[in-house]
Amino acid sequence: MALLKYEEIAESLRARIAAGEFAPGEIVPSGRDLAEQWSVSRATAIKAMDVLRNDGVIEARQGTGFIVTETPVARPAGDRRAGSARVAGGMPFLRVGTPDWVEPPAHVAEVLRMGEGERALRRVRLLQLPDGSPHSLVQAWFPPDVAEAAPRLAQTAPIAEGTTRYVRRQTERFPVEGRDTSTVRLAIETEVEHLDLTESTPVAVVLHAAYDQEGRPLVCEEGVTPGPLYERVERYPM
Repeated sequence: MALLKYEEIAESLRARIAAGEFAPGEIVPSGRDLAEQWSVSRATAIKAMDVLRNDGVIEARQGTGFIVTETPVARPAGDRRAGSARVAGGMPFLRVGTPDWVEPPAHVAEVLRMGEGERALRRVRLLQLPDGSPHSLVQAWFPPDVAEAAPRLAQTAPIAEGTTRYVRRQTERFPVEGRDTSTVRLAIETEVEHLDLTESTPVAVVLHAAYDQEGRPLVCEEGVTPGPLYERVERYPM
């Protein structure tokens, strides 16, 4: 799909931010500057800035202009809570490694309806509590038809507007059904390392799958939370 001019400007500035040209907290070009650079009206440039502001990429700073958002946030995997009712809204996170194309484990491949030997795009993040300690380790797996149509998924930079919104913009596909499967097991080696656990620590695992309007898988996320941090509360009429 061809982008409108203000969308093209917004995507260009977004790419410059992702590339590190403007670090968190730094001022981005003003609407006037963008209008001059792109030979468009100031109204068009401001509309581009509004897109980035609404997506959470930039924020207004009184007396300064717009700056790059300081801290990326993410929602836990699985019912958007990682099983913890104590976590409200988004959580600060750290990206673990860089997104990579690897063969998913069998249970993830089954959710994504992928055959043996096929590779999916994996993004890993570590969600943090307010004091900076780890809360959950989340691996998000995207099938090839989604990842190839949404190239920013393969970048290390956070997708400030959220992957769901970005994927919808790129593919016109959006989630209409989510399925969560919760299990309990002992932490494996990589989880012990990232979550600062001992090998005998039990963890809750929430496998979340999102399906689009045609029933096709969009993503499979596996969120791992230490037992002491896991709490799920359900409310229902009786």
